Amino acid sequence: MHHYFLTLALAFTPLTVHATCGGDWGAFINELKQEAIAKGHTQDSVDRFFSSARQDPKVLRADRAQGVFKRDFVDFSRLVISGSRLEKGRANAKKYASIFERAEREYGVPPGVLLAFWALETDYGAVQGEFNTLNALITLSHDCRRPELFRPQIFAALELFERGSFDPKTTKGAWAGEVGMVQMLPADIIENGVDGDGDGKVSLKTSVPDALLSGAKMLRSLGWQAGQPWLQEVQVPSEMDWTKTGLETKLTTQEWSAMGVTPRSGSFQGDTGSVLLPMGKNGPAFIAYPNFDVYFEWNQSFVYVTTAAYFATRLSGSPVYDVGNPTPSLSDAEMKSLQKKLAAKGYDVGKIDGILGSGTRAAVQAEQQRLGMAADAWPTTELLRSLD
Repeated sequence: MHHYFLTLALAFTPLTVHATCGGDWGAFINELKQEAIAKGHTQDSVDRFFSSARQDPKVLRADRAQGVFKRDFVDFSRLVISGSRLEKGRANAKKYASIFERAEREYGVPPGVLLAFWALETDYGAVQGEFNTLNALITLSHDCRRPELFRPQIFAALELFERGSFDPKTTKGAWAGEVGMVQMLPADIIENGVDGDGDGKVSLKTSVPDALLSGAKMLRSLGWQAGQPWLQEVQVPSEMDWTKTGLETKLTTQEWSAMGVTPRSGSFQGDTGSVLLPMGKNGPAFIAYPNFDVYFEWNQSFVYVTTAAYFATRLSGSPVYDVGNPTPSLSDAEMKSLQKKLAAKGYDVGKIDGILGSGTRAAVQAEQQRLGMAADAWPTTELLRSLD
């Protein structure tokens, strides 16, 4: 197998020196250029790479408006897993069967997992993003919210530019700097890019073999275990120790079984896992096996990750989940109010953004337990009123 990108992203560990952000744009670009030259790049290469760099206010607007993650699991999964996406997934599984076989043979990642990422990230390559990648990365590094995440990616993009596989003027992708059909950041492309079609280049935007095999290699590098399950639908009893549910607790399937948790069909696929109730004890229920943790290395949103993992099971032949009869979700205003109350009690819920992330879920579960409610981490109006 021809690996074009063998260099590990060792050069792209964030500098120990304090990386500045904000301030005058021109001065900021000059500082990036000096850092690039200090890293051994030539003046000519650096000047050409940065010549078209512009600040992109649309990137900052996109970064601050991730409202889609405010949807609950049922709402979000129904929105993104459409009938046509499932059909296209099955058609692509057939069309690229040899590539999927190779991805599983070489990296241990099953077809359904890759298909689900391909579908959710870019609708199987159709919607790869219209943001200039270099401008996005520099804008997000200049912005002081999380420059440590984006600054190293600028220098990774510079390395790709010098190899002839990144054009600062024309390379486009997502607002956060990811490129290609499975949306990878430049440092990940350097570390995990695979020339799947053997043309001597890694083309994540135009080559399906390159994109899928690179995605598979990246998942393996994040800890994906070959031949192991990731998510399975279960049924939970009407009463159990709900404090044991959630990602924090991992128990053996025998222990879950003793508590009355049963697979919705067949037997348990793995040995240990966490029981997830994305919408509380009356909604859908899953057991998340160790491979599920890898999804959080790809994306931090609980709803996105659970949906991507569930979609992968659907593409692997599992039936539609049982919705159950979950308690209705809080409105955006109620969720923010709940987060403020939890933060005032000393919980770390992160930003007051109306998104039910893992920090908010953990705080909800702790308060439910304290108040003697079913501690299933699903916020209800009853909980909100009890916190007054």
